[in-house]
Amino acid sequence: MTFIHVDIHHDTHTCPANADPHPVDTRRTIVAIVDGGPCRNPITVHSGNVTAVIDCGRHEPADRQCPTCTTTIIERTITVRHLGHHGPQHPYNTGIAA
Repeated sequence: MTFIHVDIHHDTHTCPANADPHPVDTRRTIVAIVDGGPCRNPITVHSGNVTAVIDCGRHEPADRQCPTCTTTIIERTITVRHLGHHGPQHPYNTGIAA
């Protein structure tokens, strides 16, 4: 089984359209990849006169892949940064005379 460790960072804000904090930017960083090893159930494919043997993970859907070709993503850390309210500023909130 191949494990992919990922860090996720969300930037959120509030705005006039939605007063609840909601994501405006999401970034994912791959931190580590632990390879599962060689395929245990390689597949032979034919195209015309050419025959090739490929890993089952490149051909089969996830539920029919061998254990080493199956990929599992692990969310290592999830962070959220709130950017505050974004929208039209009112003169009485800025300290500037209108």
